[in-house]
Amino acid sequence: MKRTKIELLLPIAVLLLLIFSSCSKAQTPDINPAAISFAKGADVGWLPQMEATGYKFYDADGTQKDCLQLLKDRGMNTIRLRVFVNPSNDKASGHCSPAETVVMAVRAQKMGMRIMIDFHYSDTWADPGHQTKPAAWANHSFVELQNDVYKHTFDVLAALKSAGVTPEWVQVGNEIPVGILWPEGSTSNFSQLAQLLNKGYDATKAIDPSIKVIVHVDQGNNNARFRWFFDNAKANNVKYDVIGLSYYPYWIKSDYTATILDLENNLKDMVLRYGKEVMVVEVGGDYTLVQNTKDMLVAVIKAVKAVPNNKGLGVIYWEPQGEKSWSGYQLSAWQSDGKPSSALDAFKN
Repeated sequence: MKRTKIELLLPIAVLLLLIFSSCSKAQTPDINPAAISFAKGADVGWLPQMEATGYKFYDADGTQKDCLQLLKDRGMNTIRLRVFVNPSNDKASGHCSPAETVVMAVRAQKMGMRIMIDFHYSDTWADPGHQTKPAAWANHSFVELQNDVYKHTFDVLAALKSAGVTPEWVQVGNEIPVGILWPEGSTSNFSQLAQLLNKGYDATKAIDPSIKVIVHVDQGNNNARFRWFFDNAKANNVKYDVIGLSYYPYWIKSDYTATILDLENNLKDMVLRYGKEVMVVEVGGDYTLVQNTKDMLVAVIKAVKAVPNNKGLGVIYWEPQGEKSWSGYQLSAWQSDGKPSSALDAFKN
């Protein structure tokens, strides 16, 4: 049977394709999936207010730039955003409404950033010293508070999803070693706290089951604190995916060199003891001690990456752009001339 020219050339073409594919594969460097997935980022809840009050951000050469671009240029790939329920317009302790959070999340995602949402379940800061119920929830029964947590969580995440943003991580509460929504959600009644946290978990998974839910405790170097909290969480069937830690040597009045090994050991212990992933969701150092802060960040990133089986997910700096003259915050990583501190170069590697 007479063969066409195409049929005669086909085996040659296939052979050339195989040779080309083999060469291309040989020349392509191996890519480490863990390196791609490791989150390096910043909580920038103050950013909209800073811009609204006229604060300008500059690169090292004096060029004015978008703050998020400056962070991205320094190796950051993740943005963390806090959410208050009905905040005031106060410059330092207000804003961060659901609507403002959606705008910021869309903006960050368009820059190629991954998104973490941090629910405070309050009208203002929630932390170990403050877990005040939103004014609108103040007189609600415990059953109503459960519904409040579910609805608020669901509504914010639904608004984000409608805007095209599905966060990768969601925190149910911010620094909660003593619980949330006092007094009903205090750790003195861990069973009720567990029910409230599970409402946040359920609402998050109803939006998208792939979102990882974080439970967040401060003093990441304090293993006894973490074991107490998460042993109780386990006993009360709290549902979550990731253990989030804060690490601020400044606030425990100790140089990082005295506690960094404790942090690393605690990270590993959390994974071994509870079978969860871990993440340093807040870290910061004195902006005047540039080299020390950079060294601390390098050490923290190394500690999280040292967690076995890639269960150390990432490191987030809290408000690096919150320059002292604007915020009054000592642990930013920004200079008085509007330029990022070289401490942030720790995130480049």
